[in-house]
Amino acid sequence: MDLMSVRTRWPWLAKSVPSLRSRNFGTILLFLAPALLVFSVFLIYPIAQSAYYSFFNWKGFGPATDFIALDNYTRILQDKNFLRALRNGLLIVGLSISVQLPLALVLALMVGRKLPGRVFFRTVFFLPYVLSEVITAIIWRALLHPDPHYGLINAVLVNLGLNAIPFLGDPKTVMLAIFVVLTWKYFGFHMLLYMAGLQSIPAELEEAAKIDGASGLQTLWHIIIPLLRSTIRTTVYLSVLGSMQVFALVWIMTQGGPASTSELMATYLYRFGFVRFYLGYGSAVAVVMFIICITFSLIYQKVFKEQNYLGGYDV
Repeated sequence: MDLMSVRTRWPWLAKSVPSLRSRNFGTILLFLAPALLVFSVFLIYPIAQSAYYSFFNWKGFGPATDFIALDNYTRILQDKNFLRALRNGLLIVGLSISVQLPLALVLALMVGRKLPGRVFFRTVFFLPYVLSEVITAIIWRALLHPDPHYGLINAVLVNLGLNAIPFLGDPKTVMLAIFVVLTWKYFGFHMLLYMAGLQSIPAELEEAAKIDGASGLQTLWHIIIPLLRSTIRTTVYLSVLGSMQVFALVWIMTQGGPASTSELMATYLYRFGFVRFYLGYGSAVAVVMFIICITFSLIYQKVFKEQNYLGGYDV
């Protein structure tokens, strides 16, 4: 029954509808106020402040008075190191989607089935994600040390009769080495998400497909993967945003070197904003990163907001 019918049949009740609505709105606002306050203080205000400082040549000492308009943004777009950092970020995004996520899905299918010792494998695969990025970077920096006397991986290569490889010191191998470390750390997290998605798929569907003569590959391609679309979209979304914001692991392992070949946007921001104290320029880099991430988020959510197979809508 709509509001017009209520007003026609019960005029006395219709008069109270606006007051009920305002009362409900006040209650909702009361409960949302603490969260909105925290959100505004720790997210909205820093973003607005960064956007403000990005228009100044400010080094963090005293008030920002040297207004330079869009010069910081012009410098960013003309800096080859920033463009290289952006390209490296896109490289990690592409490798994550094409290598890391399929590997996590394959392991989820293997470990989620009746595999002997699957509980042990689940723990082993997920354990790297529990470690912090700082600890992970220190461990792998030691493993990839170019001296065979200190680096385990190069020691193994030398014992096999091969030459030691400066994984983190060679521009040709540094990004690949970083991606291997990122995959080692994060694929267990994505594997866990895929396993959760597999558990929501009714076993009767797979049994019915087997009865109809479908092979294991056909069942995977036509039943399991379509029903995992929502989980796959979530992992892609998290992987892209995470890859664009990698910082601690790369900074500790290489500090963007050698010769800025492993520079990422976050390390580039840190270098100018907190190492060289060009906080106005660093704020402009932060705003550019924010625009890239929020643009991707809005487009991705708009494109992939559709109804899934098991009912409901993906957000």
